[in-house]
Amino acid sequence: MMTNKIEDLENEEERKEEVVEEKPRKGWGAKKDSKLKKELEEKEIELAEAKDKYLRLFAEFDNYKKRSIKERLDYMKSAAQDTIEDLLPVLDDFARAKQSAEDESSTEPFSEGVSLVYNKLFNTLKAKGLQAMESTGKEFNPEFHEAITKIPAPTEDMKGKIIDTVTTGYTLNDKIIRHPKVVVGE
Repeated sequence: MMTNKIEDLENEEERKEEVVEEKPRKGWGAKKDSKLKKELEEKEIELAEAKDKYLRLFAEFDNYKKRSIKERLDYMKSAAQDTIEDLLPVLDDFARAKQSAEDESSTEPFSEGVSLVYNKLFNTLKAKGLQAMESTGKEFNPEFHEAITKIPAPTEDMKGKIIDTVTTGYTLNDKIIRHPKVVVGE
């Protein structure tokens, strides 16, 4: 019986605590609650603004990446177009040289014409940054040269040096785009 009364008292105290918690605060406590609610609302607004800024910035960056890729592709296409446009006069010269070779029996004017066309082509490519690599007579370097074969050196000082260049190597803006194929003396 005594335990029942104790339990009843504990239950009654819990009910009173629940009722006390449910009652709205008055005075200083109510002001504090409204102040906290206001701060919470402000922070929620700040958070929403920050999320919005983040999403806009992310979208802007994504658009920037897409625009950069498109600009790079357009630039590459434009560079190729510029080079081809510069080579069209050389192509025209080759067509005229071919026609001349078919019409004339003399080879001297033809060889002069081909030489002129070659020089024009090389100068056009040189203006774009192409440079022929001089190899013959220089020390063989496997980083810059591709050895096709080795032959006995004609003189002692030509050992380890390039005797002949089979295929000319080229650099484009100081970067090797084709290694020269060479014959090395041993």
